[in-house]
Amino acid sequence: MDVKATAKTVRYTPRKVRLVLDTIRGKSVSEALAILQFTPNHAARAVYKVVKSAAANATHNNGLDEASLYVKTCYADEGITLKRFMPRAKGSASQILKRTSHITVVVSDER
Repeated sequence: MDVKATAKTVRYTPRKVRLVLDTIRGKSVSEALAILQFTPNHAARAVYKVVKSAAANATHNNGLDEASLYVKTCYADEGITLKRFMPRAKGSASQILKRTSHITVVVSDER
């Protein structure tokens, strides 16, 4: 059975979150959490919370065994982009895009 957890509008760029997600795809939940705990990337904290939430959803809502769970799919979609401006020379301004992500993790107990 597939169980899903999402985190929306997380303030990390999707490109940087995908680097973290590539390291845990296909691994068991316990192994993925151990990898994320020691990954020196700020986005790993957000991904850690989503994986932990997906495992909790599977055990509490569906009665699955946490030891048999693995990360079936995980992906990061682009969220809203906050637009900011920085003053530049001669009275002009340049745009700064602060990107956000929607992180989705699906765990399953059947391979």
